[in-house]
Amino acid sequence: MLTPPIEPMLAKPMGHAVPTEATDLIFEPKWDGFRCLVFVTADAVVLQGRGRSNSAPGGVVDLAYAFPELVVAVREQVPVGTVVDGEIVVENAGRLDFAALSSRLRPRTEAGGGNIARLSVELPASILAFDLLWASGDVMHEPFQDRRRRLEQLAQAWEPPLLLTPTTRDPDVARDWFERFESAGVDGLIVKPLADPYSPGKRTQGKIKHQRTIDAVVAGWRPHARSGVDGQPVIGSLLLGLFDDVGVLHYVGASSAFTAGVRASLVGELAPITSAALEPHPWRGETTANIPGEANRWKKEQAWIALRPERVVEVTYDQLEGRRLRHTAGFVRWRPDRSADSCTFEQLETPPPSRIEALLA
Repeated sequence: MLTPPIEPMLAKPMGHAVPTEATDLIFEPKWDGFRCLVFVTADAVVLQGRGRSNSAPGGVVDLAYAFPELVVAVREQVPVGTVVDGEIVVENAGRLDFAALSSRLRPRTEAGGGNIARLSVELPASILAFDLLWASGDVMHEPFQDRRRRLEQLAQAWEPPLLLTPTTRDPDVARDWFERFESAGVDGLIVKPLADPYSPGKRTQGKIKHQRTIDAVVAGWRPHARSGVDGQPVIGSLLLGLFDDVGVLHYVGASSAFTAGVRASLVGELAPITSAALEPHPWRGETTANIPGEANRWKKEQAWIALRPERVVEVTYDQLEGRRLRHTAGFVRWRPDRSADSCTFEQLETPPPSRIEALLA
């Protein structure tokens, strides 16, 4: 039988629109959760995550400690000698809640047994299965359409929290999923060739994600992990802000992925609007605004350099998490024609309301 670690099959970007002619493709929702390979042996259930750890056996990050309710369900419903690929998700008020899911990993060791047990009741997780690697034998070499058929047969005996990802070969149905269920936590679409084998670590699948643009105020920057050639800090990311309806500037995310040359040149370009420590700034002192620098889920508090909130930049983004950009924004261009006060939350496109149950049904 296969043993961890096995690199999951990956996907590469293929634009932001559903193909109109897709005779040899199948579409799945792209879930907003933790990727997970489920190994069921006579001795254990392993929930292999994407991460790696030098201190863990075989370098495998086993998420089983954090999701005891899933271990019980897998042990009861999935035969020994099975390896399934899927996504761990948490459903909350009709949508997938990534923030709630992330909170399930605190504490990050089995030492927090009481807290883990409490969270498994308060924020129960599910597994959405979408591929099969081993079923009393290696099936990775089989075409996806055959692996999917085997997975459907296996899932006939399942009950929540074990769920089967829906699929469709109809581009119109896929487009409806893409457009209608974004607000429920569907992160986009996964596109799979019907005839492809399972290829660990390779990007032979496709992914289609939403992309939008906004104009945002650049109100600060974070230093890059590496200094410039002169040893001085260079810009790692620009900190972006939007004004609410009463004129408060809120931090909404960051834009990064600049080349080394651009990182260095931006320091000089933004020097004239660098805000001295004693100058007023909307993200300093007592404020009702969302501000940068607060500790995030995984890292300690990060230092940042304030800028007078005057310059405007156009960036791309794919989705929101509350009032912040879910992922790092892509730099498009500076907008000298726009005033900072015109950068408001009204720009953000709000997808129509939907509930994840309608898709999973």
